[in-house]
Amino acid sequence: MTDDRDILRRLFEAAIGAVDPLKILAPHLPPPPKGRTIVLGAGKAAAAMAKAVEDHWPGPLSGLVVTRYGHGLPCQRIEVVEASHPVPDAAGQQAARRILAMAEGLREDDLVLCLISGGASALLAIPGEGLTLADKQAVNKALLKSGANIGEMNCVRKHLSAIKGGRLAAAAHPAKVVSLLISDVPGDDPSVIGSGPTVADPSTRLDALAIMHKHGIDNAAALRLLSSPASETPKPDDPRLARCETRMLGTMQAALQAAAELARKEGLTPIVLGDLEGEARDVALVHAGIARQVARFGQPMPAPAVILSGGETTVTVRGQGRGGRNAEFLLALAVALDGHPDISAVAGDTDGIDGTEDNAGALLTPDSLPRAAANGINAKAMLANNDGYGFFSQLGDLIVTGPTRTNVNDFRAILVRS
Repeated sequence: MTDDRDILRRLFEAAIGAVDPLKILAPHLPPPPKGRTIVLGAGKAAAAMAKAVEDHWPGPLSGLVVTRYGHGLPCQRIEVVEASHPVPDAAGQQAARRILAMAEGLREDDLVLCLISGGASALLAIPGEGLTLADKQAVNKALLKSGANIGEMNCVRKHLSAIKGGRLAAAAHPAKVVSLLISDVPGDDPSVIGSGPTVADPSTRLDALAIMHKHGIDNAAALRLLSSPASETPKPDDPRLARCETRMLGTMQAALQAAAELARKEGLTPIVLGDLEGEARDVALVHAGIARQVARFGQPMPAPAVILSGGETTVTVRGQGRGGRNAEFLLALAVALDGHPDISAVAGDTDGIDGTEDNAGALLTPDSLPRAAANGINAKAMLANNDGYGFFSQLGDLIVTGPTRTNVNDFRAILVRS
């Protein structure tokens, strides 16, 4: 079992390494402009992306990026500010206002390099007309607890913001805007990544209003703004966005391909399921069913095999425990597999932080449930309390990487032996 634990950890590390900004950004840089180059950005990978730009840019540049607390890196010409995620704070609001101001007043010969990765939605926090930061914080907290998926959350965030949903690019007009993106969303839609501050928004304020009602989020100021045309975002035909270009740097597919390559070298057949969404517990049940089918019948591939998937699950919080999407997924998987002797797994967030906890994820082995039971730990009760973190912490099976300074969302690998 020690070997399987090691393989699972190395699969996770391979996935993260495949989307490291310091390794993948340089080939995507545009040529220098005749005018100024301004670097603006936000997200959990923003500091590493800024460092990569500095390391490879041939001319003068300046700028500002905002990243999550603890995710910074020292840069010489680009200022790096840290702020709160997933709930915005005053530091993020102040940085976002400065970023918006730096985009204004540029000329046609100037270039804005916009560095966007997952986390930018919370880090670029300028409330829309009539909203306060407290309103934004309240809506964010409610969305996180509601079970809303990332697309729904970012739709609402765009329409409650003065910088997201294409508004940053509109402010930079007539300068050329080249956005370098690291995707943390299923499908890699540029308008959803970081709530698309430099990308035209096909969604509408009425979509955002419907999402608020669907999840029972009753914030009077937010609902008032979404009922007003003032909350509408720039659309695909907006002339201010005509000189905008997006380049995708890192995706979950690239991470899954790297893990699949390593799996083959280890003599494992990879089964790549791709990006997945849904409640973590439901996604766990599907993975458990596939793993049992591989173990028992050799379908769709014979063991030894590894099932690989990414994307972002959701957790509807009903308990009081310390969770995280990946810990929730693994604990639900453990309950579903009930100590299956041939199946082990890893799940972790590629940014190194599972939700708001200090771990990236955790490991599940065939002896996890027996070890828990021997120590008086009730897996089903802890799952009911959304306490996946507590379960794996007591077993000593948390994976702690610290901030990885990239983010293509969650990675899962389930290893099936014959």
